Amino acid sequence: MAQPTSPVAQRSLTGRISPLLAGAACLLGANGLAMTMIAVRARAEGLPDSSIGLLGSLYFAGLIFGVLLTPFLIARAGHIRVFAALASVSAISILAIAFLPTGWLWMGARLVSGAAFCGTAMVLESWLNAIASNASRGRILSVYRIVDMSAVMGGQFLLPVFGATGTDILIVLAILYCLALVPISLASEGNPPAPPARLVNPLMLWRVSPVAIVGIFTIGLTNGAFRMVGPVYAESIGLDLETVAAFIAFWVLAGALFQYPAGWMSDRVDRRLVLIAFTVAAGLSCLLIAQAISETTLFLGVFLFGGFALPLYSLSAAHANDHAAPGQFVDVAAGLTLSFGCGAMIGPFIASLLMGAFGPAAFFIYTASLHLALVLFIALRMSRRGAVPASQRRRFVWLLRTSPMIFRLAGGDRSDDGQDLTESAEEKSGKSTD
Repeated sequence: MAQPTSPVAQRSLTGRISPLLAGAACLLGANGLAMTMIAVRARAEGLPDSSIGLLGSLYFAGLIFGVLLTPFLIARAGHIRVFAALASVSAISILAIAFLPTGWLWMGARLVSGAAFCGTAMVLESWLNAIASNASRGRILSVYRIVDMSAVMGGQFLLPVFGATGTDILIVLAILYCLALVPISLASEGNPPAPPARLVNPLMLWRVSPVAIVGIFTIGLTNGAFRMVGPVYAESIGLDLETVAAFIAFWVLAGALFQYPAGWMSDRVDRRLVLIAFTVAAGLSCLLIAQAISETTLFLGVFLFGGFALPLYSLSAAHANDHAAPGQFVDVAAGLTLSFGCGAMIGPFIASLLMGAFGPAAFFIYTASLHLALVLFIALRMSRRGAVPASQRRRFVWLLRTSPMIFRLAGGDRSDDGQDLTESAEEKSGKSTD
């Protein structure tokens, strides 16, 4: 029987993770605010919708570079120095916007920002994973999720305070990125072991779970597009800056609130049924937004869209983990993150082209169509592959779309070869495969 954690040990754990969580709050809040600010600022600068979409696409292309390169950087320089370097790069890329003319130079700045954010998130999550024990892992992940949600939501409301078009908001963002450096640099914790650097094998991931890789790619096409094009949509239908901030915050809040019922249901029935239900509901909420006749209807629609669309990432990842064999956990994590990045790299640009050609409502009709296509694909897969028995499923875990390291923190992987230590090979050997 596990012994309860002593007050001394608890204080020690709190002292070890507090600097990391403080740095994460500054980093995540700044990044969430920057995503909305860039979209609104670019529109105010007169960029066409297609160029704004391309800004979002290049940000997520940078995320892919960050996933691939950061483990090598950590192995070479250690967590603290890599975090310091990449947080500094994030601040520089934001401040550079004040001096760069709109256009391709902004594109380059967003590409760099995406890589730098992914890298800093990987450092933090790898570090938290090294500190976590099996007893504390759930608490650490829960607090990290709360920090993420609170920082991203709170950061949105700095936008109407400082505006989107002057230099004040850029200075605030740079300050937040630099503030993230302070607790990390002064932490008493030393550098943990570097995470393993691995090449992603898409064919392996397809063999593990076609539903997961297609689902998360589709989520990248839709949710990734919303994160960049959503503020443009909100402004194009006449919302002021304060209401735009609330529009994005409602989406984030609903996604957090709906995670628990999504997980509760998916741990008890075939996850694909829950995926279908949430995907259908997300698609219908998009149609509600597209046809909204009042601000109340609009906010109801975006709340439902966030509530049903955001948990799809965790549901898809949980389905992949149900089928993954021992030793595949890290490979699956990296593959799913890259699958999301590829979808998110394409989605904003396509959505912006459709908005430019057919008007704002086309964005949510596009999103609803993609959800319908995903439902059809899941139904096809259900006809070809049976459900994993409830006794052999992993527990659903609410995951953040930050870096592959969040999968390791959630799954308990602390081995060098990527084997998941929370479940034995004997427990996993009976699971179905393609």
